[in-house]
Amino acid sequence: MAAIFPDLLRAFVTDIMVILLLSTMATPKYKNKAVYMIATTMVLVANVGANCYFYLLENYTAVFYVDLVMLLVIGIALKPLFSDKPMQWCFSYITLLNMDIAVIFLSYMLSDLFPNPAYGNIFLRFILFSILIVVFRKWVSKLYRSVLDYWYIYILPIVSLQACFLGNLFGGDIEEMLVNNYMPLLLLILLGLSIYIAIIHSLKTITKQYAMREENQRMQGEREYLQLAASNMSQRLELMEEVSVQNSRAAHDRRHFNNVLLGLLEQEKTGEAVALLQNQNQMTQKISRVYCENPAVNAAVCHYAALAEQASISTEIELDIPRELTVDSLELSMVVSNLLENVIQACGRLTDGTKPYLRFTCRSVGRLLLEMENPCRSDTALDENGYPFASQKDHGIGSKSVIAFAKKYDGELIYKIEKGVFLVRLLV
Repeated sequence: MAAIFPDLLRAFVTDIMVILLLSTMATPKYKNKAVYMIATTMVLVANVGANCYFYLLENYTAVFYVDLVMLLVIGIALKPLFSDKPMQWCFSYITLLNMDIAVIFLSYMLSDLFPNPAYGNIFLRFILFSILIVVFRKWVSKLYRSVLDYWYIYILPIVSLQACFLGNLFGGDIEEMLVNNYMPLLLLILLGLSIYIAIIHSLKTITKQYAMREENQRMQGEREYLQLAASNMSQRLELMEEVSVQNSRAAHDRRHFNNVLLGLLEQEKTGEAVALLQNQNQMTQKISRVYCENPAVNAAVCHYAALAEQASISTEIELDIPRELTVDSLELSMVVSNLLENVIQACGRLTDGTKPYLRFTCRSVGRLLLEMENPCRSDTALDENGYPFASQKDHGIGSKSVIAFAKKYDGELIYKIEKGVFLVRLLV
């Protein structure tokens, strides 16, 4: 047994490193490591036991075939323990075979450089497999697991490489085949290296394309939200502009009304004067207030402040928003509209007797700091990203528009719920 100890140690080290390499390449399905430990132990015991028998017979060719069978067992039996797609698993399995053959060849040919070739072979296998594991774990693993659509393209070259490897190893004594086919095997290793470098580069390119596509989709989604909200805001501004014109016209006509009223009173026609006043009260529209210097934002605030008053929501609005802004005024007015609309809707859902109110402040300190506060129901919640949770389908477009606006201008957006109070803070 002592005579075959180096052989058994070599087989054990090879099996362990092969399983570690496979675990690096593939994605484990279960969190329980005991499952993998049991499966690995069974494979190791079976393979080392078979190797021991053939080492005693000094039949190294049979040992090589047993190792190939062991890899085949790994490829079939261990697949249920990993979550890789079938095509990716096949790619990993064939890659494992190619790397195993390359390591066996290189360790065998270079072992003569060591004083004790038997242990030199073991050392070289450990080092070569360790290098492969480190390379996969640090530079390849993330790329390797992120691409699932194009594995069928990569299968053909590595299957061809595998066929060439086996063609130079089958048909005779394994040691003679390794020596006699030294140059073809070395060239195949160089070819395989170039193939896998090309595949890794391709994976990297595809991953970048995926990232760019996802970023473009995200940006497109944000643009759509902003365009949708801007379109709605444009319609609102047109309506508010029309109302403003009507208010201005009414104010202009009030002077003539006052003259008519004064004439009726001078003529002691009090009945006609009372009727005229009653009619005027029904037709008079309120003149918009000035909350800030920015016309677009002011129009939006006037519109929603009036809606809040109609809904019996007390308002406290104090804004310092200049006419000239570093952000688009229309987009900002759209954000303010969405936030105010959300407040009015939230106050309308109050059912516990809480007094509805709206507190909206803004300070201009180089950047704009907007804060909006209102009471909310106890079941109001934020999602995992800290944004308002839309409980119904097609709801939440306004909040998504606010989020898109904050991202566009690299702003800071914070939502908080504390003691029944909903707070939004936006810094842009």
